[in-house]
Amino acid sequence: MRHLLTHAPPPDPPPTSTSAGGGGPVEEEEVTTKKRCQYWLPNKRRLCANTPLPFSRFCGNHETTAEARRIPCPIDPSHSVSGENLKSHVKRCPFKKQAQVLESQPYYSKGINSGSSGDGKADAVGSAAKRNAIFRMSVQDFHGLLGKIKLIHSSISMVLPHSYLVPDACSKWLNQRLDRKLPYQEKHAMQQASIIGNIEAFGMLQKPKDLTNPFCQECDGSDDVDGDENRVSAVVEFGAGRGYLTHMLTDCYGIKKAFLVERKSYKLKADRSLRQNQRISLERLRIDIADLNLDEVHFLKGLGHLAIGKHLCGPATDLTIRCCLNREYNQSKETHSTSSHLKGIALATCCHHLCQWKHYTNTKFLLSLGITVEEFHAMTWFTSWAVDADHSSELSDVSPQETNLSTICSEDKQSNLEDSDVEQIIRGMPVLDRAHLGFICKEIIDIGRLLSLRDQGMDAQLVKYVPSNISPENHLLLAKSRFEFPTVIMESSLAALNLKSS
Repeated sequence: MRHLLTHAPPPDPPPTSTSAGGGGPVEEEEVTTKKRCQYWLPNKRRLCANTPLPFSRFCGNHETTAEARRIPCPIDPSHSVSGENLKSHVKRCPFKKQAQVLESQPYYSKGINSGSSGDGKADAVGSAAKRNAIFRMSVQDFHGLLGKIKLIHSSISMVLPHSYLVPDACSKWLNQRLDRKLPYQEKHAMQQASIIGNIEAFGMLQKPKDLTNPFCQECDGSDDVDGDENRVSAVVEFGAGRGYLTHMLTDCYGIKKAFLVERKSYKLKADRSLRQNQRISLERLRIDIADLNLDEVHFLKGLGHLAIGKHLCGPATDLTIRCCLNREYNQSKETHSTSSHLKGIALATCCHHLCQWKHYTNTKFLLSLGITVEEFHAMTWFTSWAVDADHSSELSDVSPQETNLSTICSEDKQSNLEDSDVEQIIRGMPVLDRAHLGFICKEIIDIGRLLSLRDQGMDAQLVKYVPSNISPENHLLLAKSRFEFPTVIMESSLAALNLKSS
């Protein structure tokens, strides 16, 4: 992956040899350095090893004029290419074959879960564009926006219960009685265990009767776990990353089928350890959630599954909800059955500042509150402040009266800042005020998702599954079917949210 251009000066060259005879090893090293690109790689702590261009100190990758002509690759935007080489690059791009293989899969359907607001303003907006739009606001409009956010939050806010639950089945992970070859960080294990504990407490997962052997069929009284409609036969982890949430869940609860959905490739994955367990069937689907037709995943046919995700970034939370509900709608339509294949959804939300209007599952809710597309994107950018403060205490529980958020919106405060601009006001805001504003924006966004799931006929809950000093991104969205999935309600609700596939 190419590094961002930071033309920092290279390190001081080693001292020139003063020994008799001159050309010693130090002088040879100086000559070699001069033949290198002078771009300093901060992560590798050395100069770029490429040969510089003629009459330049930098190679083609790091020459600033060349960088200005580089554009994202249309096949995979994770890398870029110079404009003049774009046509030839597309023909030989190493990701082209991967894209062709993916597009041939039956479960690939371009943009099936993306949603559509029908608004031309709803194109994807990056974090920098959101920031610039806020900085261009007038001081009066900015204070009006803060006052509006505060008023909306006070009218819809609910007490989010603290629910840090660690089930007995996961105790061996927290006690580190594990294969030492597995990467282990206690804070991640605590988050994973609490997600699973909340899934169990919410009634979406049965506790294994024999904690020493969750795969023991005699212990749970079933000859075939897949044949029991009340049990979870498979788990699908969205935004799986390295897959250690699924690893803990299958290891502790005996789920036999696991599907990891992730668009990127990761090293040090849990896959190797999971595949060594002959009782577990594992599939990793390298695909964007926006393009995943879960109903066409062959190995998931007819199985009751649990959808999980830990710290789903950007719009991935909304895309996952759409993906799961799309499958439920298609299944109920084909089988004319009200029984649900979706045993539950448990998604730890994250990175709200990358959320997009067109993906959001409850724009109807936002519009009813008078929130425009532009205001939504401003709110999503504010959410990034929630993770910047000291989280030794639970900042999300601080009331507006305990911060200066109320005084920031006051007329006296505005009159004192007439000569300022929005950027100066933001830079002058106390960290606690910024963090609190970020938290209440996060809550508005997650409450909208919660109400959307309830509108689909699901029993849904929003909790804080770990203390903020473990992770400030501590909202966990839980949902399960209310014994049966109401087909009529689903059809009308999915149509309203543009979830039905064509």
